[in-house]
Amino acid sequence: MKNSLLPFSHVYLSSASPRRRELLEKIGLWVIRLPSDIDETVYDNEKPESYVIRMAQEKNRNSRFLATTAIPVISADTAVVIDDKILGKPKDKQDAHAMLKMLSGRTHKVISAVCVSLNDKEQTRVSTSHVTFAELSDEEIELYLLCGESQDKAGAYAIQGIGATFVTNLSGSFSGVMGLPIYETMKLIRELSS
Repeated sequence: MKNSLLPFSHVYLSSASPRRRELLEKIGLWVIRLPSDIDETVYDNEKPESYVIRMAQEKNRNSRFLATTAIPVISADTAVVIDDKILGKPKDKQDAHAMLKMLSGRTHKVISAVCVSLNDKEQTRVSTSHVTFAELSDEEIELYLLCGESQDKAGAYAIQGIGATFVTNLSGSFSGVMGLPIYETMKLIRELSS
């Protein structure tokens, strides 16, 4: 089914993320996955916003050569940031616990960059949201870690799942915190297709 707000019914998604795919499907797009394999190492002294922009663009360029140029290629990257430190995906349970303890009772930033390419043109936008967590006890953190939701999630939580119970305030884009800011994505697709 073609979404009447968009000039395309199909898009390529340069990601294996089920959350990003779900977000695009919810607005009526047919998603063709083209996961990219890139080095996601943060450069020395690289700012969080520069990092997510670079990652989104590299993912897009890595997948683009497999795509038909007449269909948009969408890629994104998201970073959870506190004290100017990027919290990536936890290495293990102890790392996840330390991240959640760091976020407990504080406000952190979630920065998402989305890159869209179409017909050899490329544009990138950034969405920054502020998320405040309640104070979390060690017991609450350990119970959360038992559900397994923190694995493979930047900052060790999923706002679309049980992790939402920690959030006392969100200023910004819910979909951006999930990993793909839909407003910015739609805006880029419309701009590139006009």
